[in-house]
Amino acid sequence: MSDLDSKQIERMSSVFKAQTAAFEDERHRSYKDRLRDIDAIAALTKRHADAIKDAAAADFGVRSRNETQLTEVAYMATAAKHTRRHLWSWMQKEKVSVPGNLSPGKAYVRREPKGVAGIISPWNYPFQLAFSPILAALAAGCRVMLKPSELTPNMSDLMKAMLAEEFDESHVAVILGGPAVGEAFTKIPFDHLLYTGSTHVGRLVAKAAAENLTPVTLELGGKSPVIIDDSYDPEQAAIPLTFGKFMNAGQTCIAPDYVLAPGDKTRPLAEAIIARAQHSYPDWASDEDYTAIVSDRHYERLNAMIEEARAGGAEILQAEGGDPGNARKIAPTVVLNPPEDSKLMQEEIFGPVLPVLSHNGLDDAVSRVNAKDRPLALYVYSKNRKTARKVLEGTISGGAVVNNTMLHYSVEDLPFGGVGASGYGAYHGKAGFETFTHARSVFEAPVWHPSRLIAPPYGKLFQMIAKN
Repeated sequence: MSDLDSKQIERMSSVFKAQTAAFEDERHRSYKDRLRDIDAIAALTKRHADAIKDAAAADFGVRSRNETQLTEVAYMATAAKHTRRHLWSWMQKEKVSVPGNLSPGKAYVRREPKGVAGIISPWNYPFQLAFSPILAALAAGCRVMLKPSELTPNMSDLMKAMLAEEFDESHVAVILGGPAVGEAFTKIPFDHLLYTGSTHVGRLVAKAAAENLTPVTLELGGKSPVIIDDSYDPEQAAIPLTFGKFMNAGQTCIAPDYVLAPGDKTRPLAEAIIARAQHSYPDWASDEDYTAIVSDRHYERLNAMIEEARAGGAEILQAEGGDPGNARKIAPTVVLNPPEDSKLMQEEIFGPVLPVLSHNGLDDAVSRVNAKDRPLALYVYSKNRKTARKVLEGTISGGAVVNNTMLHYSVEDLPFGGVGASGYGAYHGKAGFETFTHARSVFEAPVWHPSRLIAPPYGKLFQMIAKN
């Protein structure tokens, strides 16, 4: 463990104590103050938009500034605006009906901040996937500690500096460091912990949090499938599939991970995807809008997966392009019918590589999807609404999109989260507010309440009331 990591681990404890004390002093942060927090997040995002793009590009080697603007800067501006617009209604108590035998009285649910929230954010969208849960936690009235990924150090340093401009560390703090710091972070007795990352690490996070009975939201990944039926034109399907798969070079948790298409459309679809990728990135090697792979280890892993599939008899189609030089870039790639036991079909790919396989009808496609772990997202392409509905009813996934890719993520009123191995819990919009608040049940009785009539000793009056 480095000296820096050791210092950060020591610092974590003091920051957590300071935030806990601050929360005890202000358990119910006012609506006005929460609005100020939301506005601060929005202002920071706008003020540092160029720096955010610069940091992402520095961390990836090549990161599309346009994609950073769309998926990180613009997304956070929209999320902050949505939260601000709806916060007052989210904070109101929810009245519930009272059964006749408990009248008179009133019952309601109060949404109360849980306390100190811990957030562990990943490297693939390092700004948005840190600031989005921070926004939700602040709207809920919580204090926040953030542990960003060590794989994007420029963005981590920038976020730490940004947040320090608007928030005292007793309110929002950033903890930097590597895996040892991350492991120690999961052992803090937070009032809620949100982790975004791999399923493997998610299991470790859940185990560590369980020692403190800390409630956890796990935003994981998995192999998000695409099912295409006979009615859908491969040329049309290729447009959103190419956009969703090759944005951020496939380093997206809800990117299409493999496609199941009718046998006679498999090759036309594969060729259409490559043609569309060639149109989108005429020279992917030098195109600043085609993002590089984040690390050498991940780059080598993806190339090994492609070569394993090739050795297993799969056909590899790739977009043409020049030499990327030292940039960790992999050409937009489609793999036709890779072996089912290959790593491409057993592991989440998280790169610009898309397996396309043949199915023998929708029942076969649904069965093959259900044979794997439940995915974070599922995509179905069909011109027939009944067919699309049949696929949705026959499968389970965290979210789903019909005739497009990934757009559900941008709907703030839709909860975003996984199921099974792709995670549990959700956030975005109201779901995020509810994640970081406790639904406190309250019953208010008048000074004298008829319930006193059923207290012991039990007699005839009790027998009459109890029968009802």
